[in-house]
Amino acid sequence: MLPPALLLLGPTASGKTASALALARVLPIEIISVDSALVYRDMDIGTAKPTAEEQAACPHHLIDLITPEESYSAASFRIDALQLMDEITARGRIPLLAGGTMLYFKALRDGLSDLPTADAGLRQQIDDDAARLGWPALHAELAHLDPDAAARLEPGDAQRIQRALEIVRLTGRPLAHSYARRAMAPPPFRLLPMALAPSDRAVLHARIEQRFDQMLAAGLIDEVRSLRARYTLDLTMPSMRCVGYRQAWEYLDGVDDYDTMRFKGIAATRQLAKRQLTWQRQFRETWPELVELDCLRSDLPDAVATTARRLLAGDAS
Repeated sequence: MLPPALLLLGPTASGKTASALALARVLPIEIISVDSALVYRDMDIGTAKPTAEEQAACPHHLIDLITPEESYSAASFRIDALQLMDEITARGRIPLLAGGTMLYFKALRDGLSDLPTADAGLRQQIDDDAARLGWPALHAELAHLDPDAAARLEPGDAQRIQRALEIVRLTGRPLAHSYARRAMAPPPFRLLPMALAPSDRAVLHARIEQRFDQMLAAGLIDEVRSLRARYTLDLTMPSMRCVGYRQAWEYLDGVDDYDTMRFKGIAATRQLAKRQLTWQRQFRETWPELVELDCLRSDLPDAVATTARRLLAGDAS
């Protein structure tokens, strides 16, 4: 039988960190972060990075890998995660992959699509067009070139519109054609997925608002100010597209006042949670082993631990 690997996925503010640490108290696990924001050094507050004490309580991996000036991809994650899973298993422990970057979970399970690598020149051209015409105009261009792809994106979703246009312009084909050419390479592990989801979306939204206010109180604005002083950054970089960082940046530039920045940051985080839950709904339809737990239940850490034991024993009932 293949060695096991536990997976814990869920939207932002659903309790993944607390649940993972609770698992570490009862199972011999090491945590592999599945979070595209936690890879950045010096981005601690706005990413809700586990504290030094939390990281000391259990081995954590794929945190603080690169500077905010650099990029990290799903392909890099898959390579790094599989290597770590092998190493953790060899130590007689169980890998727990925990986070909310659903594309990374999909890449781990399904392999990677046959997509072209980033083209810096073309991306700059797209960014220049967006600065001149606005992202809704580029969304309209995408709708002309690839209606199906455009229908899945909001007119203001700059990062995804940019990548979609880049792929379509480079390949001359709709995105679906490129994604269909997937190199299937199942990982040599028995993936045991658990997903956290709210029984009441309004309660999750309230949690998100509370947590964003806590980030602001903890010094998110000062963190972004320090990042801008230490590194050569701009808003086109993946690190500064992270929720909260873009809004803080624009506040520092005087684009928005404090209340508008706070409103936009909370709204962007809620949109992120919505996208994460959409991914999870798709996983439910294609991943029969996935066990979903209500992230609002009062005994969530205990429920996650009980479910993990059942999955490891081959009983998800």
